[in-house]
Amino acid sequence: MTYPLFVQEIDQRGTARITLTRAEVHNAFNEALIAELSAALDGMDQDPRVRVVVLAAQGPSFSAGADLNWMKAMAGYSRAENVEDARRLARLMRTLNGLSKPTLALVQGPAYGGGVGLVACCDVVVAVEEAKFCLSEVKLGLVPAVISPYVVATIGEAAARRYFLTAEAFSAWEAQRLGLVHEVVERGDLERRGRQIVDALLQGGPTAQRAAKDLVFAVAGRRVDETLIEETAGRIAELRASEEGREGIAAFLEKRRPAWRAD
Repeated sequence: MTYPLFVQEIDQRGTARITLTRAEVHNAFNEALIAELSAALDGMDQDPRVRVVVLAAQGPSFSAGADLNWMKAMAGYSRAENVEDARRLARLMRTLNGLSKPTLALVQGPAYGGGVGLVACCDVVVAVEEAKFCLSEVKLGLVPAVISPYVVATIGEAAARRYFLTAEAFSAWEAQRLGLVHEVVERGDLERRGRQIVDALLQGGPTAQRAAKDLVFAVAGRRVDETLIEETAGRIAELRASEEGREGIAAFLEKRRPAWRAD
């Protein structure tokens, strides 16, 4: 019996929602999900209607990581086949992490392995109190290789050294302390809080948000020197002279809504 991998919707305000629907296998990854989710994200990135992307899931788990049948098949792959298979997952993570639209993850249950990677690649993360997180790969004789750049960037080297090695499950509150999760809410408040964050995201200029996200990637971990100062000065100067920048400033001074706000 086959099941849908996920559903996607776009509302009138430009909020695109991807909901993982493989609840019967805890929304675990397989080759088909990786390929189709990558394609869906690419499409949303190119779609001018889309302003915000929400990633959610059905069932008790957000994502359990790799599907067991897929893992069993991988055990019989050659090294070259395994490398190409890992590249496909790496491309999915890079696509989600680098999406030009703001992304919001609504975590309604446990996230293990690659599921933690999905969470780490989103701009804003809200999780329910009961959510658990685990980088469980070493228990299978593996490592969280392709998700590691995003997880380490999110939780830091010290926490990664612990949880990559122990494969301990940690709570939503610990995930928030580490920076993997931004907010922890009661289960009944998850969707409401998600809508509030989407509302906030829709207030910003889409070009400015894309530039802001790129700005974080550009300055993170760099020493503040003349090169960085000149680069950041150039970035704000370019936006001030842009059509969106001029519209935003004019709307503020005229006490009206800017053109990108439909509400």
